[in-house]
Amino acid sequence: MQQNQLITHWLSFSNLQMKITNELESSLQEKHQLSLNEFYVLLFLSEAPHKKLKLQQLQNRVGLSQSAMSRLVSRFEARDCGVLERNICIDDRRAIYTSLTAEGEVKLKNALVSFNETLERTFSKESVLEELQQITNQLKEDGSK
Repeated sequence: MQQNQLITHWLSFSNLQMKITNELESSLQEKHQLSLNEFYVLLFLSEAPHKKLKLQQLQNRVGLSQSAMSRLVSRFEARDCGVLERNICIDDRRAIYTSLTAEGEVKLKNALVSFNETLERTFSKESVLEELQQITNQLKEDGSK
């Protein structure tokens, strides 16, 4: 496969992924006042043991810088939001855990409905399926050459 073809395929795939991401972002913002990264923080915490993670672990999973993650968590800890709380690690007093509150679980539960509906709606669009199939076919064809 030629280098230009690889780049073209990557850009096609990336463009499709960006379209889907934008639809998810728009839906979450409109219905739940959440960004996609904020949604991911709630989701990853809900899946973690005891619904808590170190800030560094959240950074790695969501893909934000330390300062951006710290700002996001601080906003979510605010009294008017209250979906997250910080706790000092008992074993290592230097480490701080961020945990999901009951309010955070409710917010995530509601947002998950919209998230799944948006994905279902997006992947049921013929144009999205065709574009995905076209990218897959091109990769298969070019890979067998």
